[in-house]
Amino acid sequence: MSTIFHIDSLDRRILKILTENARTPYLEVARLCNVSGAAIHQRIQRLIEEGVIIGSQFNISPKGMGYSTCAYIGLQVNLTSASTHQDVFEKINKISRIVECHHITGKFSLLIKIFAKDNEDLKRIIVEEIQSIIEITSTETFLSLQEGFSRQLPVEE
Repeated sequence: MSTIFHIDSLDRRILKILTENARTPYLEVARLCNVSGAAIHQRIQRLIEEGVIIGSQFNISPKGMGYSTCAYIGLQVNLTSASTHQDVFEKINKISRIVECHHITGKFSLLIKIFAKDNEDLKRIIVEEIQSIIEITSTETFLSLQEGFSRQLPVEE
């Protein structure tokens, strides 16, 4: 998109309600915003089409699924003439326990977030799956002791 989409006060109110509880029915959002259900539906569709809302999902608790270890790993990448960042990214993307991958600045090329059953499982993934990628020359692992919070960007009215 080359132009910035204008978000008005009603859009902001809708977004604030839905970021607090994405399961709020459209008719309840309409009641809270003092507009019709059809107006809410149209606004939400427009927000989706403009890329302001980029999806909806249920969040699965890693601990609830048996993953007690969360780690962030910095990856140093040394590219050969036959490989590219995209090649490395595609290899990393195939490791299902990696839930985020960011291209970053600094001493690492990539920063990943990974979940494992425990520290032994994490070690196995690092050694057998991540460090076996030839272009990855080194890794540095940061264990998360506890997630303090995770949230969406604030919607300011």
